Amino acid sequence: MKFFAFLKDWSLPISMLTGAAAYFIYTSIPQLDSTHAAANTIISYLQPGLIFAMLFVSFCKIRFSELRLEKWHFVLLAFQLLTFISFALVAAYVPLSPSMHVLAESFMLCLVCPTATAAAVITARLGGSAASLLTYTITINFAVALVAPFFLTLAHPVEGMDFLSSFLLILSKIFPLLLCPLITASLVRRFAPRLHDFLVKKCRNLPFYLWLVALSLAIALTVKSIVHSDISVYVQIGIAIVSLICCIVQFAFGRYIGRKYGDTITGGQSLGQKNTVFAIWLAYTFLTPVTSIAGGFYSIWHNIVNTWQLYRKNHEKK
Repeated sequence: MKFFAFLKDWSLPISMLTGAAAYFIYTSIPQLDSTHAAANTIISYLQPGLIFAMLFVSFCKIRFSELRLEKWHFVLLAFQLLTFISFALVAAYVPLSPSMHVLAESFMLCLVCPTATAAAVITARLGGSAASLLTYTITINFAVALVAPFFLTLAHPVEGMDFLSSFLLILSKIFPLLLCPLITASLVRRFAPRLHDFLVKKCRNLPFYLWLVALSLAIALTVKSIVHSDISVYVQIGIAIVSLICCIVQFAFGRYIGRKYGDTITGGQSLGQKNTVFAIWLAYTFLTPVTSIAGGFYSIWHNIVNTWQLYRKNHEKK
């Protein structure tokens, strides 16, 4: 029983360590070098597949009628967009050294990155409102698609990338994986009620277990991004510190605003837990590619926070 209690308390760090160890073991075996391309292809399909399944089961518990904008959504939205715009203006108009410009872009990336699609799973696990978090997730994703293209290209101009093409590119990246599970869950509720009841009653913990597998893959990709980065150790440390500051500030501010409106957990997760895979893609597409490791480091920090929160939640029940 103690062993299972240990696994329950430390499931997230175990998953993270498994992903990191798997990457190093896999890349250290020369005989497997020829399989790297195939492995990358498999992961590119497996990861979104896991996220889709995880969200689909989670969204079976949510009805469209529960998705309502609340006052605290607008407060977090304003905080996230205004802080991002502020650092974008600094990167665009303040003379900075190349290293400082990378750090400014890292701030931008960690602040503009929308809420993780998987945040609903952790929020529900912590006792927050998955429906309220999903409402904010949809809102911030659309806001990022609308606001980010202009300020990203202002801070780091990309040849041949105008506002409309950037807007559509971001929409195509974030919305299918967010809306398709929600629509599928609604269709199952309407046309396959027995399957819906089974998923809701018998598979309550399945999204969390799927998230652990997806997290291992995400950490493996994070480690790959950091290992293959060609920037100096000092800049990497600077980016790690920037991402840590952003993580702490956003969790703290989200919880502060959430507490004022009676939903501390959901507020914190809405602002603090990020779609870091999207952040890495955003860096490669619109910013200096080395800033992608900011998303990688942020993934480590926000999962450490989630581990601490889940540990507290588990021990509150005892």
